[in-house]
Amino acid sequence: MTLPELNRSFSTDEECREILTKLRWPEGVECPRCKNRNVWWVDSRKQFTCSECSYQFSVTTGTIFNDSHLALPLWFMAVLLLCEAKKGMSALQLKRTIWGQHKGSYKTAWYLCHRIRAAMSQVERPMLDGTVEMDETYIGGRQRNVGSGWRKDKEVVIGIRQRGGELRFFHAEDAKSGTLAKYIRENVSADVEVMVTDDHSAYPWAMKKSGVGPERHKTINHSSGHYVDGDVHTNTVESAFSLLKRGIIGTWHKISAKHLQAYLDEMTFRFDRRKRSDLFIDTLRHMITADPLTFVELTA
Repeated sequence: MTLPELNRSFSTDEECREILTKLRWPEGVECPRCKNRNVWWVDSRKQFTCSECSYQFSVTTGTIFNDSHLALPLWFMAVLLLCEAKKGMSALQLKRTIWGQHKGSYKTAWYLCHRIRAAMSQVERPMLDGTVEMDETYIGGRQRNVGSGWRKDKEVVIGIRQRGGELRFFHAEDAKSGTLAKYIRENVSADVEVMVTDDHSAYPWAMKKSGVGPERHKTINHSSGHYVDGDVHTNTVESAFSLLKRGIIGTWHKISAKHLQAYLDEMTFRFDRRKRSDLFIDTLRHMITADPLTFVELTA
């Protein structure tokens, strides 16, 4: 989907509502309250009415779009800009692109971006299998001295990626063996063929705690300057880390620890669908089926 295509297909509120209706109710409109499918359209209110419980609702009721005063064509433009930006798009840049330099509110754009991210986070996550790479990286903070203590001001991000498959990013409390084992158990199949990591001392213990035997754990010794040994490497997950850090440095510039996971979810959602031609429509599908996110919840 390109911007000219978006303008041709979804330039009016009616066109936007039509595609959202198809995405939300592919088998026919049903009442969100009682699930009755015998409903009728009230054109004057731009809403449906349920014949069973008399509930009046629209296609955006109870969704990410709920209670938004922003026109749907502008919503669609924001979705396209976020899902097609390889390294993400900042709320300030989104504001400038949609409303211009001196119009619109930064808070509105920021809230808009986070609602799209919230929808991106509500996806199915099948267990990873085959050859799976795992690594950790550190985000933010200042490197005040070179030594064992410099990571204390940084946030830990765990990366797990199946070769030829999906990516997972997690904002973790630490990179200790118990924490690593938790993410392995929750995201990697018990029948995984090979787990590849670097020589971080916590990984052997994490594998043992998660049930991955030493015969299935392969290690590349980064401490000795080795990065590839045949099929043993973590370059696949590290390339995703590189994209994440370029997004932080070049696009978002600064991310709070509180909202870090939301940005990680956005990055993985887009990364896993980067070769799909229906990326925009799939993003809309998640937005129309995801739970609403209020500003109070976001800023609590």
